[in-house]
This record gives sequence, C-alpha cells and structure tokens, in this order.
Amino acid sequence: MAEGYWTRWPAHEGLRHDAESRPRRILTALGRLVVLVSVCWGTFAGGRYSGWAMVAGAVGLVAAVGLAAGYLHASREQWATRSYLLAAGVFVAAWLANWGKAYLLSDVLWYGLAVTALIRLPVGPALIVAGASLGSYAAVSWASWLSITATAGGLVLLGHLLRLDTEARGTARRLLDRERAARAAEAESAALAERARIAREIHDVLAHSLSAQLVHLEAARLMLDSGTDRERVRERVVAARRMAQDGLAETRQALSALRGEFTPVGEFLVELTGVERAAFGVSGTPRPLAAEAGLAVRRTAQEALTNVRKHAPGARCTVELRYLTDEVELEVRDQRDQRAGRAGAPGELAASGGGYGLLGMRERAELLGGTLLAGPHEGGWRVLLRVPA
Repeated sequence: MAEGYWTRWPAHEGLRHDAESRPRRILTALGRLVVLVSVCWGTFAGGRYSGWAMVAGAVGLVAAVGLAAGYLHASREQWATRSYLLAAGVFVAAWLANWGKAYLLSDVLWYGLAVTALIRLPVGPALIVAGASLGSYAAVSWASWLSITATAGGLVLLGHLLRLDTEARGTARRLLDRERAARAAEAESAALAERARIAREIHDVLAHSLSAQLVHLEAARLMLDSGTDRERVRERVVAARRMAQDGLAETRQALSALRGEFTPVGEFLVELTGVERAAFGVSGTPRPLAAEAGLAVRRTAQEALTNVRKHAPGARCTVELRYLTDEVELEVRDQRDQRAGRAGAPGELAASGGGYGLLGMRERAELLGGTLLAGPHEGGWRVLLRVPA
C-alpha cells in the first residue's frame, strides 16, 4: 500500500466546481433542495412540535443545516482542522435531533456525514467518521439488522464509488491542465522559434549585404591610397551602392520567403552566379524545396560567394546544386591563383566583415538536420551544404 495512503486527501481538482459539468451541478443543487424540503416536512408536518418546542426545533434545524454547509465547504477546500471540527458538530447535531425526536433529520445527518466523509476526507479519518455515523444510526434504528446492514453497506458503497468518481475527475482535470500548459509552452516555443528564424534571416541578409559593401569600399580606399584612376574608384563606390540596394531588396525577399513566397532556388542561383561571374551547374531532377531548406541553400550560396570575393578576388568559382533522393546538396568551390597580385588580394580585404558567416551557415544546416563542411580543397576552398529536402 502506498505511503501516506491513510492520510492522503482525495484529488482536490475533482472537488472543484469547474471540474463538474453544468447538468451535474444543477442535479446536485436540486438534490440538496429536495432533501432539505423533505427534512423540514418530515420534522414539522406531523404536528409533533408546538409552541416553544416548534421554535427550538426550527433553531436546531437551521443550526444543523449551517453546520452541514460549513462541513461541506471545509471538506471541499480540504481544510483539515475545520473539516474535523465541523464533522464533529454535525455528528453531535444528529444526536441532539434524535434526542428531540426529529428522527428523519438525525438519519439524514448521519447518512450525509458518512457518505461525504468517504468522498472528501482522507481514508483514515473518513472510515472513523463513517463508522461512528453509521454505528449511531444502527444503535437507535428500529429497523431489522438485515435492513440496517443493507442500508449501511449501500451507503459505504455509494461513498466509495463517488470517491472513485472524484479521483477520476481529478485525474482528468490534471491531465487537461497539463495539456493546456503543454499547448501554451508549445505555442510560446513556436513563437520564439519564429522570432529566431526571422532574426536569423534578417541577420544573414544584412551580414551578406554589409560584407559585400565593405569589400568594395575597402577596395576603393586602397585604390585611393595607391593613386588608382578615379574612374576605377568610382566603379567600386557604385558597386557598393548597388550592394546596398540589393540588401534592401534581399530584406524584402527574406520577409516574403518567410511566408513561402520566393523564386525557385535554381532561378535564384542562376541570377546570383551571373552577377558573381561564377560557373553554375545542376544535377538530379529539380523539384520544389521546403521553405527552410531553400533559404539555407540561398544564404549559404550568398555567404560562400561573398567569402570568395573577400578572400580570393579573381579566383575561378563554381557552384553546383545537386538534387539527391531525400536531400539537396550545394557545393561552392574556388580555384585560387597564387600568382595574382592586385588590390584586394587576400589579407587586404579579409579583415572586412564580422567573421561569423561559416558559423551561421553551419548552425542553419544543423537546425534543419543537415551538415555543412568548409575547408581547403584541391588548392582552393570548398563549402559543401547538405540538408534534407
């Protein structure tokens, strides 16, 4: 038997009013009203009391009903001391009613006390209260022992079944509360994930755009320092301006992409490699990609080509998109010319930018259950992205 079984209260959630259906509450209220009317009628209708006895009986009836109501409330709220004191008060009131020949009132008080104790009190005190109440009823009843035993057994069975019903309603209520809490937590998690997704997209767009602008502006500065022709410097500044415009356009596209409104990945890469003067190839059967997978491919391609421009300007670059069975793969490679020596060579522009591009791409891939590899490859650099699609 579980520890604390005799002193454990029944499930409080099952005793709350909101745990009961509206029809059940209405039936409970009507049942109590019928019992109260029946007790009043059975006590005073027979002409048993008159004069001061009638007044005393009415006062006793009101006191008994008040004690019973207080006991029901205290046991519902599981206030231990009040519940036991009020139960004792109802028990005494039942004996006083029996002594005053209000037999129906005393029987109802003993019945109700026994049943509600079995429903609402801890098992140990409930058995004591129910035993004392039903024992008192048996001691003063004029019925046969068979009838008394049947009545007492039926009341105990009723109390036990109602207690089981209370426990079941309490369990159902707890499960409902947990489900609601889980749904609230899930909604909050989804909102946070969406905010993180939006923040990641905007960050990637701005990081790409600003990095590209820094490349051109730094190149322009180096050209000015070396006395390069004014027209070439102007070309760099115009390119930086174009990158700023492209960044605004990319921001709008990112917001549209979050709603699933963007051009197919293949078309985007054709445009991007055309601007960056990189070779582009596709293998496998092209198919629509999920929004997150498509965004990962787009952002990785942008970041990888920006890194080529920063760290290996003039290098030959190839971009290949492969549609696999359950995945999509993007490979960006560059072949660096070690003999190239010009403004914007590695080391001059490599310091521009934040340096978090590869980390951001890898985190994006891992969030989708994919992988990203980046490192030296055949005299150049390779970025390989693979994500489920």
